[in-house]
Amino acid sequence: MALAHVASLRSEDPFRKVGAAALDHDNRVIATAYNGLAPGFDAPAGFWEDREKRQKFMLHAEVNLCSLFKRGEAKIVATTTMPCTACMQTLCAYGVKEVYYRDVYHASDAPEIAETYGVKLVQIPEFPHYPA
Repeated sequence: MALAHVASLRSEDPFRKVGAAALDHDNRVIATAYNGLAPGFDAPAGFWEDREKRQKFMLHAEVNLCSLFKRGEAKIVATTTMPCTACMQTLCAYGVKEVYYRDVYHASDAPEIAETYGVKLVQIPEFPHYPA
């Protein structure tokens, strides 16, 4: 969870910073990622000021994370926020077996998706929440 938190600090998003870390089957770190824009995209002036307008362009930390490994390589993912519905589906498609998160995301079907696919989904709320 500490690695996910550190990754979240890299996010350019002034409203919501999310980080994620992936471990392989030997519990070695294989990737870290955060929510942000596509690599190489330079945001135009004023882009960050309108949260509603820019949200559709943001890539979630879990999507960025999955772009860094092949299906079946990651066993565990730790993320600072519960995956949204689409990100939980993506993690399942990549064969992730365990997902740990700190903050609840109420607009997510992640618990139902995890249960259906047999993925362990666990909140770690006692992990310190450091301001970004």
